[in-house]
Amino acid sequence: MNTTDQSDTSFPSQGGLREMLALSLPMVVSHASETVLVFTDRLFLSRLGPVPMSAAMGGGLTAFMMTTFFLGVIGYTTALAAQYLGAGQKSRCATVLSQAVIIALLAYPLILAARPLAHGLFAFTDVPAEQLEAQKLYFDILLGGTILALLRSCFASFFSGVGRTRVVMLSALTTMLVNVGANYVLIFGRFGLPALGIRGAAYGTIFGSLCGLLVLLAAYLAESNRREFGVVFPRLDGKVMRKLLRFGYPAGVEPFLNLLAFTAMILIFHSNGLATATAVTIVFSWDMVSFVPLLGIQIGVVSLVGRYMGAGRPEVAERVTLSGLKMGWAYSSVILVLFVGFPEQLVAVFQPEGADPIFAEAAPLATGMLRLAGLYVLADAVMVVFSGALRGAGDTFWTMCISVGLHWLLLPVLLISLKILHLPPQSAWLALVVFFLSFSGVFYLRYRSGKWKTLTVVREG
Repeated sequence: MNTTDQSDTSFPSQGGLREMLALSLPMVVSHASETVLVFTDRLFLSRLGPVPMSAAMGGGLTAFMMTTFFLGVIGYTTALAAQYLGAGQKSRCATVLSQAVIIALLAYPLILAARPLAHGLFAFTDVPAEQLEAQKLYFDILLGGTILALLRSCFASFFSGVGRTRVVMLSALTTMLVNVGANYVLIFGRFGLPALGIRGAAYGTIFGSLCGLLVLLAAYLAESNRREFGVVFPRLDGKVMRKLLRFGYPAGVEPFLNLLAFTAMILIFHSNGLATATAVTIVFSWDMVSFVPLLGIQIGVVSLVGRYMGAGRPEVAERVTLSGLKMGWAYSSVILVLFVGFPEQLVAVFQPEGADPIFAEAAPLATGMLRLAGLYVLADAVMVVFSGALRGAGDTFWTMCISVGLHWLLLPVLLISLKILHLPPQSAWLALVVFFLSFSGVFYLRYRSGKWKTLTVVREG
């Protein structure tokens, strides 16, 4: 069986670092672009004061949380398309995408209908009144644009699965550049337009997402792609849809429950006062810089492990995992140096224009928390790579159980530390960091058990 017949999917050393770099580096750039997009939103809003910045974090995270189940299911298109490609069934790759688009279109009205639940979550966690109204406004606007994010995920997952990650990178860069430019104009009111503040940040994000989707659509509908993969108008294929739902639903349940727990933790921190909310927003903005690009490496691991497992070559899939780990540690080592050595400078990036008493109180807290975050950045790389290898092989159920269980254990740790023992925020953060260090070890043990090597996805009936 020839699994390397295309220039986009053939590399000089199967499973080696060069192959991982060729596939993953565009995805790292793509996820870094997404990081810059969100980071810039908060950075621009920080110039207006800590409250709009914190509101954008709370509202943005919640809007993203509402889509994560469907994004997770859709995202399994990467692994499934990669396995079909590895098995020599190219036409099935486009069929997988068709099922993902159908899921996205059906999911959108369900997401909109869940809007009151998010407002109830804001009220339950007792977010400060100064922040609440801006947070709800930002959330409501972003929720209306979630269909664009769902469709972008469909096409990006297809191109990741077939190894054309440069298309995904171009889309992400387009999204980032348009979003940053639009936000600058809309938030501050440039070129004669009114200053819309946090409302402008939400509109700019939606416009950027639309432009990124158009790039993916143009590449997918290009004649060469239509000819290679037999692209047709989206239509239901029961067999492929069942596979996508069967192996994808854990990948959907997992990020939804994880982000629900994470969002609840953020809102609990925010309920501790505006200074704590500001500090946590700054820390997690930089934490996102450290973590999100690792997801690009993870997509590369998922794609290549899926491809070689589809071709019946688990020994090469192991080599892929080791290569991904080397990439992850190299990147995280740089982040470790920045977090531990330069936290004051990183926090100062978010300083508002003019003196602000909330920021002055939050800055030393954020500095200490950011330095503590350096403890787990290498563990992040281990967790991301080994969980990606398990997903690519089809071991999505156990990956879901491990990840969800560990994330939800963090929630009572925070509640007990902050609300029952009334520890200061920095002590509660230290408790979370120490507990989080165990995540990577659990994923490694599951990977080391070798059960993932016995799984089949596309070769079963």
